[in-house]
Amino acid sequence: MSAVAESPSSLAVATRTDESVVILTVEGQLDASSSPALRDMIMKTTLDQPSAVIVNVSKLHVPAESTWSSFIGVRWQVHTRPDVPIVLVCADRAAREAITRSGVARFMPVYANEKGAMKALGRLTSRTVQHADAELPANLTSLRESRRLVREWLTAWSQSALIPVALVVVNVFVENVLEHTGSVPMMRVETDGTTATIAVSDASSTPALRLPSPDKGIDVSGLAIVDALSRAWGSTPTSSGKTVWAVIGPENQL
Repeated sequence: MSAVAESPSSLAVATRTDESVVILTVEGQLDASSSPALRDMIMKTTLDQPSAVIVNVSKLHVPAESTWSSFIGVRWQVHTRPDVPIVLVCADRAAREAITRSGVARFMPVYANEKGAMKALGRLTSRTVQHADAELPANLTSLRESRRLVREWLTAWSQSALIPVALVVVNVFVENVLEHTGSVPMMRVETDGTTATIAVSDASSTPALRLPSPDKGIDVSGLAIVDALSRAWGSTPTSSGKTVWAVIGPENQL
């Protein structure tokens, strides 16, 4: 079964299903105006709970390499199901390297062809991704509540060793939402059994940026601390604002 949809941004997305895997083939130009529509389309595809989603971007024209990072936003859309693996297919080697440099491959592995992607899905769909979400109040009680929930969830998932760093990270993210946006923090924590990802979303489209290091002394800003303590972190646009996320692993210790 297949269908072709024209998004408002002039992207053409062909949809077909191979057993329980949904394959989206995207054509057109990916830029700041078209990426939100594509993010929403991929997110909505996960809601039907397919075993996985493959997004073939081989025919996608991406003038600015930085635009590839918009795919990360799919993982942090409010309704995206994190237990549905999303993988990318790109026939162009240079584009695959650009996707990897953008950090997307950390959340959505990229393969040279659909055959390779389908073969990899057996491993990806067998892994267990545990996750939990919470909407926090837009006041200082969120700081204590977010730390309590992170401790509770990671303990339940047998990831106690990651708790000290996770508490620092979530405190920085929630504090930044309260201080700079005034919006309600939406928190998601997930683990694949080895690493944990801490993500906090807000209603502001202004990206979270680490301030330039001072000319003298040590940079002790919140995001500088997150950068030092995590495997990777970033600020990603979503349809409702942005999500700031960090991945921590066993090597990230206090």
